[in-house]
Amino acid sequence: MRKKDRHELIKQIISENPIRNQNELMDYLNAQRVSATQATISRDIRDLKIVKTIDETGKPRFELFQEHQVPTEDDDIKRLIRMTDEVIVKVDTVQFMTIVNTLPDNAHLLAAVLDDLSSEYIVATMASFDTIIIISRTSTDAEKVTEFLRDPTQQSIFN
Repeated sequence: MRKKDRHELIKQIISENPIRNQNELMDYLNAQRVSATQATISRDIRDLKIVKTIDETGKPRFELFQEHQVPTEDDDIKRLIRMTDEVIVKVDTVQFMTIVNTLPDNAHLLAAVLDDLSSEYIVATMASFDTIIIISRTSTDAEKVTEFLRDPTQQSIFN
């Protein structure tokens, strides 16, 4: 199959199905009798400007990047508030750090949303499979982050 035709098929698959990773995309392509290596699919994803976003259930999903639909900071905060309700299991403060336990395979997604927003209370985030460590400058700042993550409707920590 020609590259152009494969790209059109990939766009169609992504627009019609909740593709969560490259393996799922390859499965859909194989079902259409299209054989491609993982490296080829990676290049196609980059060429087509496919991005991983969070769907309404808080799970990752591939989408075609559309420049005219750049999310605003308000959209990101709304997404963060929705995610805190859906994926956070536990939040604790340890000195100048906030430790967040999430549902499996959601920590990196939540950390990415936190990183996209600017907060004077957050210096850095580190995420694993189901845990995020949020580093703050002081224990007081960490407590504000913890309070926000426990109830984001009370007050925002973002500029």
